[in-house]
Amino acid sequence: MGVVELPRRHWPLVALIASAAMLATAHAFEAAGYRPCALCLRQREVYWAAIAMAAAALVLPRLWPNPLLPRGANALIGGAFLAGAAVAAYHAGVEWKFWPGPTTCANVATGAISADDIAKALAGSVKAVPCDEAAWRDPVAGLSMAGWNALVSAGLAGFSFFAAARPIARPEHD
Repeated sequence: MGVVELPRRHWPLVALIASAAMLATAHAFEAAGYRPCALCLRQREVYWAAIAMAAAALVLPRLWPNPLLPRGANALIGGAFLAGAAVAAYHAGVEWKFWPGPTTCANVATGAISADDIAKALAGSVKAVPCDEAAWRDPVAGLSMAGWNALVSAGLAGFSFFAAARPIARPEHD
């Protein structure tokens, strides 16, 4: 029994589904009461970009047939996932206090504050979510959502680059 090979042209569909699943998981955690911080939201942006790239990679070959297009598209998708892994690893490092997070993650307001912002804060409707506190950790591995996201994104990047590196099939001539 042989290994089922996934053709290069199908990887964008898998990447799109994986990205949608990651976004759905993030929103499910949010619906369960885990509010996202600024870095959590930044990690989601990468998946939205990967979805857009994957959708384009599924449509463009039909409009512009080129044997190099799937390779380039998979490499671009891999770059997006690699960027996502970097953002998630940075966030995990902030949670572990390896380095400080950006100022957008602090509980202290910076810059100009409007009267409306003060009213919302006093009413309790605005609560800053610090990036340096993991809202949830896996009880077995001890990884936060950012840590798991770094691993998943790195894996998706690896698969994307593998799909991009596969040799282009050439038609055989008799």
